[in-house]
Amino acid sequence: MIKSILLAIALSITVGAVAQTSNTKESWTKLFNGKDLSGWKQLGGKAKYIVEKGEIVGTTVVDEPNSFLATDKNYDDFILELEFKVDPRMNSGIQFRSESKAEYQNGRVHGYQMEIDPSPRAWSGGIYDEGRRLWLYTHEYNEPAKKAFRNNEWNRYRIECIGNTVRTWVNGIPAAHLVDDLKTTGFIALQVHSIGKPEEAGRQIRWRNIRIQTSNLKPSPENGIFVVNLVPNALTDAEKKNGVKLLWNGINTDGWRGAYKKAFPEKGWKIEEGMLRVMPAGGGESTNGGDIVSEEMFGAFELQFDFRFTEGANSGVKYFVTEQEQNSGSAIGLEYQILDDAKHPDAKEGVVGNRTIASLYDLIPSLKPGQAIKKPGEWNRGMIRVHPDNRVEHFLNGYKVVEYQRGTPIYQALVARSKYAVWPNFGMAEKGRILLQDHGNAVDFRSIKIRQL
Repeated sequence: MIKSILLAIALSITVGAVAQTSNTKESWTKLFNGKDLSGWKQLGGKAKYIVEKGEIVGTTVVDEPNSFLATDKNYDDFILELEFKVDPRMNSGIQFRSESKAEYQNGRVHGYQMEIDPSPRAWSGGIYDEGRRLWLYTHEYNEPAKKAFRNNEWNRYRIECIGNTVRTWVNGIPAAHLVDDLKTTGFIALQVHSIGKPEEAGRQIRWRNIRIQTSNLKPSPENGIFVVNLVPNALTDAEKKNGVKLLWNGINTDGWRGAYKKAFPEKGWKIEEGMLRVMPAGGGESTNGGDIVSEEMFGAFELQFDFRFTEGANSGVKYFVTEQEQNSGSAIGLEYQILDDAKHPDAKEGVVGNRTIASLYDLIPSLKPGQAIKKPGEWNRGMIRVHPDNRVEHFLNGYKVVEYQRGTPIYQALVARSKYAVWPNFGMAEKGRILLQDHGNAVDFRSIKIRQL
């Protein structure tokens, strides 16, 4: 009798497992049949795409723009998995929710891309906005993901697009977490990047086991990686679990006051359409409404903020502001510089560019590629990360552009040759306030968030 019961249980478990496996398989649809390119079309450049040994093979061709092998169908919410092996001298990517329209740059492919980056930069799995906003999620936000990609081997990618959330994995390692409401529908495409030298022709990337789910989607459990949230003044559940909170609520002046003052300035600042706006007043430092500071003080933290400057504007975000120093101008503190480098004369002052955008003002220049800087009138994403061991990092639009450590001999030497040399123990407070600077120029802030480390 006992043997019969055990046998029945075993059969039940086996049948259940088979049924579960079967259902899982049935929920996936193959995007590539392993034989030909049915269901796909080529867009952009004329790189070569063929089918060989059950794999799609893309080959570089000189003097051609980026090439894309795109699905005939469009997809909005989906889970995509595929495998690829790439020549380590190439760059490539997987487009998704992408488009090609005649009215947009003569049909240029544009949309989200999960990066394939075999270079030492190691941003494979990051999210790039091809033909539009460029980098949205780099691995400067998520350092462990840099080790997930395997050169000269087959790699497995997973993309989850559900609602306004995009998440990626490289070989099972969480790579990116993006929240964005710009676009939700488009094709999937396999990219062969353009090349400029004849000796780069003939390099190949291979794709296989391309499959998709489009119904009964279940997002993977939260994994605690950094979240880039492009929805203004909003927090997702994932951000809240990570300990992120809004430092400015996007509605009123709660949590903020004027520097050296008990209340928020009566003039010079305006809250409008979810923006905290500095009103123009001719460019004088703290001569209009004056700087504003957070009521709360912080030690180790991660501060995120979006900012938008007008042509020729100057402003800044300061941290470790104590208001103990008596200063006729802006309150004293370490400063993340906000500046129109092209039009404001301060960009040429200081030493080796240490007054340019995202620099540690008057101390350390920001090292940034040209595409890291948005034009006046466009939104930038800034971040300041202060570790418990006093290491500090500045980020600009996904690029880490400054890195230093408070209190080291090098730091002290930089202070000694700067305008801050007259202030004892400059920048060394255990805790301080966050400051937004009124420099008399029109600058907008939003999505000001903080996480204590």
